Amino acid sequence: MLAVSQAGNKIFRSNVGKVQTIDGRWFDTGLPKGHADLYGFRPDGQVFYIEVKSETGRVRPDQINFLETMRKNGALAGIARSVEDAMKIING
Repeated sequence: MLAVSQAGNKIFRSNVGKVQTIDGRWFDTGLPKGHADLYGFRPDGQVFYIEVKSETGRVRPDQINFLETMRKNGALAGIARSVEDAMKIING
């Protein structure tokens, strides 16, 4: 995230999923299934979504669907396994 910010972009981390609160209730973040790990925008206003994976990490079908939907609607979106991958996505 630091390298992306230092390049002049605004970037945010998505907290997704469900967690159990201290009193036993379930809390859902409300984000759609497959929402990317990181999202933000470039100085020109172009929005981006980045799914972060390790070298061997598998992408789930709902994550692929989310990224494809974002691309179809004009956002930059992709899977990053390195800082370089993330910057390639952001720079188009």
